[in-house]
Amino acid sequence: MDQRGITTPEVDWPARPDTSLALNRMGTFDWDLDSGQMHLDPTALEVLDLRPDEFTGTPAGLRIRLVSGEESRIDARVAQALKDGRSHYGAYFRSRSRDGTLGWTHIQGHILRDPRDGRPYRVIGILRDAAHDPVEPGAAGERNEGRRRMTGVVERTTAILAHARTVNDVTDVLKDPEALGHLGAVSVMLGVVDGARVHLVAEGQLGSYVPEIEYTRIDARFPMSEAVRTLQTVYVTSREEFQRSYPLLWPYIEPLDVRSGVYLPLIAQGRPVGALGLLYSRDGDFTTEERNVLVALGSGIAQSLQRAILFEQEHDLAEGLQRAMLPRRIPEVPGALIAVRYRAARMGRDIGGDWYDVIPLGEGRVGVVIGDVEGHDTDAAAVMGQLRIVLRAYIAEGHTPGTAMARASTFLRELATERFATCTYGEVDLNTGMLHLVRAGHLDPIVRRGDGSCHRIQVAGGLPLGLPAHDPPGTGTGYPVTSVELHPGDTLLLCTDGLTERRGDRADSGMREVMGAVRGGPVDVERLADVLCDLVGDAGGGDDMALLLLRRRGTPAPRGGGPLRHELAPGDPNGPALARHLIRAAVAAWGAREHADEIELAADELMTNVLVHTDGAGHVSLRLTAEGRIRIEVEDSSSALPHRREAGDWAVSGRGLLLVDRLADDWGVEPRGGGKCVWCEFIVPRRAG
Repeated sequence: MDQRGITTPEVDWPARPDTSLALNRMGTFDWDLDSGQMHLDPTALEVLDLRPDEFTGTPAGLRIRLVSGEESRIDARVAQALKDGRSHYGAYFRSRSRDGTLGWTHIQGHILRDPRDGRPYRVIGILRDAAHDPVEPGAAGERNEGRRRMTGVVERTTAILAHARTVNDVTDVLKDPEALGHLGAVSVMLGVVDGARVHLVAEGQLGSYVPEIEYTRIDARFPMSEAVRTLQTVYVTSREEFQRSYPLLWPYIEPLDVRSGVYLPLIAQGRPVGALGLLYSRDGDFTTEERNVLVALGSGIAQSLQRAILFEQEHDLAEGLQRAMLPRRIPEVPGALIAVRYRAARMGRDIGGDWYDVIPLGEGRVGVVIGDVEGHDTDAAAVMGQLRIVLRAYIAEGHTPGTAMARASTFLRELATERFATCTYGEVDLNTGMLHLVRAGHLDPIVRRGDGSCHRIQVAGGLPLGLPAHDPPGTGTGYPVTSVELHPGDTLLLCTDGLTERRGDRADSGMREVMGAVRGGPVDVERLADVLCDLVGDAGGGDDMALLLLRRRGTPAPRGGGPLRHELAPGDPNGPALARHLIRAAVAAWGAREHADEIELAADELMTNVLVHTDGAGHVSLRLTAEGRIRIEVEDSSSALPHRREAGDWAVSGRGLLLVDRLADDWGVEPRGGGKCVWCEFIVPRRAG
């Protein structure tokens, strides 16, 4: 019975081989798979040049005599035989004797399995000195296998490097044990030429790492510097040569199991771009075949490295151009806390035309913009800069949100760049909390209320900027305005699709992830912006990302009432009467019944102005603000702004706005896209108790 309680066939252990095997330098081994113990007879120990006290009694004890890379190859062969259910396996491998001499050894194993379930539990086999094989057929076969293996490594590595677009991509390939480990190296290092120095940018730990100085001068006495300086491959064939030729490096080499190395200059278009260092735990010169393979490998790496350096240089140039066209600083806005973020997509030289902007408008108002120009190149960044500046100018001139967006669209179309852009513009009155939004083919904004709830604002949208408008002349700008209220403590989020897109996922999965992060994120806008950026990471995804957060200052208050909204149709005699009835009922429900008459009268005057002085339809809305005011808004499609005038004693008109001014606590007019909004507010006294 073995140590796991399973009964195994009665076989003596260790096996007793025929002594005649020793005459042919054939030793035996007996490997108990359950316990992991391995027995080598004296001849097997002699074949591997091991003393009995050196051998630990496990397969790991053979490691000191195996050439680097051979142990993993033999392990893989045994594992495959066990997996395939085979009863035998065999392999040639390279071994190193005590004096460093390399030789060939052949191993052949017989796998014993439990007859009941086929479980392998023991391997009995032979270790044979293959140095005297006739014409070394086994060793030659092994060399052919090694040749194919090394050539395959070069081919696979070159194929992978063909897709590398950054220096990090190149170093990731070199640090992958699967990519270069089969070359037998115990350490791989990559240096990049940086002016008169060589910058060590990567090391692959395939057993050990020699920490050469991070920056070394090209004229310094280091093998990597010498390879770059002379444009010749540097071969170091022994530890003595390391010590003699490179005394500055020797203190790092001495404690390690490194006995040789090769340093390849990486040459592209006739000039050095870097050097590749490979260190080995074996002695001896490199064969012609090995040298040819290494030179071919260096050539492929050089081309990939130069391509990656050029991609990064071009990307940095384009990204610098893009950042220069973004606002250099975000102004402080009384009544609001604002945070912005930008992340570039790290895809070679590809960049996008994402932008944000914050525009102080005076009197407690501020404009916020988010946008994205189509395309990923320097031209997109240049168009973005022009579009940002012209949109900012239209807004600062006092144009309504819809008009400013329409003019920006015309400007982009007249540039004839064949580009379009998506954009959202929001204008916030931080005194009242009113937020007017215009959207041009962009993502809907998100608002997080002070109570933690989170939802998307459904903004009526127009076409992306730069596309021809389809509105008939004189019917509007093509960019309708959506108005909502931003209460104290509410946070508005504007972003580009680089934050919400997820490759390979459903279209709405990224938006759901963003909504969840906003809902559960910190209240502080700077910290919340960092949380959202973590969704895409510092390196960005496949697209650029711009983000703008605006939080209205103040303590979150209970939500206001309403809103009530009613359409006013021309020629409908019952429309105003129904609206008055709804207004009176809402005012009573909000505890202001004693003020119902003046509120109803003021609303009636505003509705009458729409029906009498404009040709189109209108809307009347009523709501209770978070500050406890009853607010009436009447919207129409006329851009003519009303003004209060003094009416004579016998005049039949002109008293409407005078009445509103006398009845209401505050009133005003706001341009909205192709029309306007006239509003008034009434302070509702708080009830005692």
